[in-house]
Amino acid sequence: MRLSLGLEDQHRPAAARLYWEAFGGKLGRVMGPDPRALRYLERVIRADHVITATSGGQLLGLAGFKSPEGGFADGGWRDLRAIYGLPGAGWRLALLGAIAREVDNDRFLIDGICVTRSARGHGIGHALIEALCAEGRRRGYAAARLEVVDSNFRARALYERMGFRALRHDSLGPLRHAFGFAGATVMVRGLR
Repeated sequence: MRLSLGLEDQHRPAAARLYWEAFGGKLGRVMGPDPRALRYLERVIRADHVITATSGGQLLGLAGFKSPEGGFADGGWRDLRAIYGLPGAGWRLALLGAIAREVDNDRFLIDGICVTRSARGHGIGHALIEALCAEGRRRGYAAARLEVVDSNFRARALYERMGFRALRHDSLGPLRHAFGFAGATVMVRGLR
């Protein structure tokens, strides 16, 4: 397995599919249908805001992050309008804006970790998280922060084993009906 900072162009469609496989259950009602969500992700994913795990030319996993310049899967009004049209972009932007989190100038923000089904259980998620933490240290951050939805017990257990601690729980309230989860726990790990 090889870990790399950045995403090769040849892996862009696979990265969009992998990200959607991991997060489509949570975002499907807002970002679906699947073909449009995949086109949107292929359009917006930032190759410079991700660490990838590959083997034999195949993408096995990825771990996105945010910086003051943007995030791995961040798009905006123009991107939404190009894929979903004017009315579809409007309501999607409103819902996504309601759950958007602030930029954290004190902590390195992790923006989605996913591993292909066939590669799970082989330490790739662990390696990606360690690589993210190393990137955060390289950038001068003292801590890393991520969010895990309340229904993803497996991921939360991994994060806890790797030293992340719950900081707070954010509930979606009525927005839980639009998204596929009711809330998320913000977790933090020191990097020094």
